[in-house]
Amino acid sequence: MSNLVIPPENPDGGRILDEPMSDALSKRYLAYALSTIMHRALPDVRDGMKPVHRRIMYAMSNMRLTPEAAARKCAKVVGEVMGNFHPHGDQSIYDALVRLAQDFAQRYQLVEGQGNFGNIDGDNAAAMRYTECRLTIAAMLLMDGINEDAVDFRPTYDDQDEEPVVLPAGFPNLLANGATGIAVGMATSIPPHNAGELIDACRQLLTKPDTTTEDLMEFIPGPDFPTGGICVESKASILESYKTGRGSIRTRARYEVEDLGRGGWRIIVREIPYYVQKSRLIEQLADLIENKKAPLLGDVRDESDEEIRLILEPKSRNIEPEVLMESLFKISDLETRFGVNMNVLDATGTPRVMGLRASLIAFLDHRRVVLIRMSNWRLDRIEKRLHLLDGLMIAFLNLDEVIRIIREDETPKQTLMARFNLTDVQADYILDTRLRQLARLEEMTITDEHKKLSEERDGIRALLDSEKLQWKRIDQQLAEVRKKLLSARRTTFAEAPVGIEVAAIESYLPKEPITVILSQRGWIRAAKGKVEDPSELKFKEGDELAHLVPGFTTDKLLILTSDGRFLSLGCDKLPSGRGNGEPLRLMLDIEESAKIVTVFMMKAGQKRLMVSKNGYGFVMNEEDAFANKRAGKQVLNADGTEAFAALPVTGDYIMVLGENNKLLVYPIAEMPEMARGKGVKLQGYKDGGVKDIAVFDMAAGAIWYDGAGKAREFKDVKDYVGKRAAVGRIAPRGLRKLRL
Repeated sequence: MSNLVIPPENPDGGRILDEPMSDALSKRYLAYALSTIMHRALPDVRDGMKPVHRRIMYAMSNMRLTPEAAARKCAKVVGEVMGNFHPHGDQSIYDALVRLAQDFAQRYQLVEGQGNFGNIDGDNAAAMRYTECRLTIAAMLLMDGINEDAVDFRPTYDDQDEEPVVLPAGFPNLLANGATGIAVGMATSIPPHNAGELIDACRQLLTKPDTTTEDLMEFIPGPDFPTGGICVESKASILESYKTGRGSIRTRARYEVEDLGRGGWRIIVREIPYYVQKSRLIEQLADLIENKKAPLLGDVRDESDEEIRLILEPKSRNIEPEVLMESLFKISDLETRFGVNMNVLDATGTPRVMGLRASLIAFLDHRRVVLIRMSNWRLDRIEKRLHLLDGLMIAFLNLDEVIRIIREDETPKQTLMARFNLTDVQADYILDTRLRQLARLEEMTITDEHKKLSEERDGIRALLDSEKLQWKRIDQQLAEVRKKLLSARRTTFAEAPVGIEVAAIESYLPKEPITVILSQRGWIRAAKGKVEDPSELKFKEGDELAHLVPGFTTDKLLILTSDGRFLSLGCDKLPSGRGNGEPLRLMLDIEESAKIVTVFMMKAGQKRLMVSKNGYGFVMNEEDAFANKRAGKQVLNADGTEAFAALPVTGDYIMVLGENNKLLVYPIAEMPEMARGKGVKLQGYKDGGVKDIAVFDMAAGAIWYDGAGKAREFKDVKDYVGKRAAVGRIAPRGLRKLRL
């Protein structure tokens, strides 16, 4: 007898669900996507925080790790965060904590770290058991009011505690420190800014709510990165990014030219772009030197201590420093683009792309909500204290009677409430007051406190009743915060130099003659000089010569495959001709079924006649065939047939020989010029396609080749002239090819 338990048909809360797999997967993927967007990747527009950062700061606040307190081990903080608020890996929490403490990552550090918290070289922080931390002044400004009902709280993951939904945020942290993150189907990338400028812009919005983004840029000219640098993005481009919430910011390293005397000089880099690791930058520059891609740069070395100091030495003192730097800006991370995608969660938790103005307004709206909630909290406590003071005043005015009742009456609380018309709370407060203290109370002390609290209460009530007063108070608060966060701008602005011509990298390469050798099996190499006798070339067993192309190291090699695709390869990147070379398919993405049709050096201004096997073609410029990527560029759409030829246009007439042995001659001017496509019909066929084709100069005459490969003069070539796409005439006897 089996012990198998059969579940009920409709289990209440059971684990067996009767629903289509597609629906189940859709629901769960959607839940995962929303969880990633709302609880991991996107910051809140109000405080600029992601949940993990918010939980770290709240946990540290609960641990009383204020700027005045002694720092505690980061391991202790991580444990508190993981155990109480963030049920994820300790390393991810520590990484987030470390980032909050890095001065090269945060424009305004929210955590003060003691110990090794990593560096701009990309070195990791020390283990959490070795490092210590506490909150900074900026962090306290974000937390101000957290215990005064300024924001909503929600249960933690295990319902054992509560955590804030959002921080009170005394300054616009979202824009001050920026944010980056990748969610499911969306991402965010917000550059940091100067807090003083942000507050000035907020105060301008309070004064003139109709202030435009253009007007705000008078206060916020652009980002202010922790690592400094020079922003060379145009004002119009930055404005567009601020308006739409999308764009990019181009930043360059800051450098100075050091005069070494006698015409010598070197470059000293003091600041590098945001998010660039110094060690990787040095490796990149060294690789450029080794691979001869930075021909103007002679050497690079790192002499940094706490301050960045990179030494760039030119290859020749005759080079202008500006020319050297402009060449490096083009090919290295000395210049980077920071992508702007201001995708955030609004006050309702909805992902939105906000511009500069919208994000500042959202912050100000949040500050108003915080102000109202804190004012109501304070008003409630004032009213409770005034209530107690009213009772205390009654007790003072009737001190002897109160003392007698307390000493002699069996139920003093009820007696006091009945005798002096006191509330339960007032009676308890009087009874909890020591008789000795009660005897020493003075009327003036009680009256002064009552007066001050009454005035404060009236002020709060007036504040809550007036939106104008609320915005005025927010303005005052922002002014006070500005004094605490005031710091000089680190990123400056400049226009990229105009008129400095930097030649292409190829122009700095040594121009040496070479011969490109391509075998039948697709092995390629470059021999120095000219190959006088191809028969002396050696190949792998079973392989032989397919193409032999002379050129220079500065040339670009164009390769046409049978699928109509052009692939490009710099001759300076070709392997040496001493060995067998390397397989071309390892250097370029060539389809397995594709064959190499022709190989030639690209020449500026040279035109090619593109021909497919089925008899279609067009004329194109060789520059249109160039594509600096492994997959190349699709040029000839052959409709299921193969590419046949790419002939240089060196004459004024075309001669086409069909597989039907009919010959047609017509002006090349009848062919259209195109960058890509199928082209037009070359010759009329019932069946078959092109057997051979040639371009020639009618004035110079044409030739053809017989079966033995002997050239023959085509004396009656004019008899074969007709219109493009015509059938043509039977070719002369013995004609086998139009070109060798």
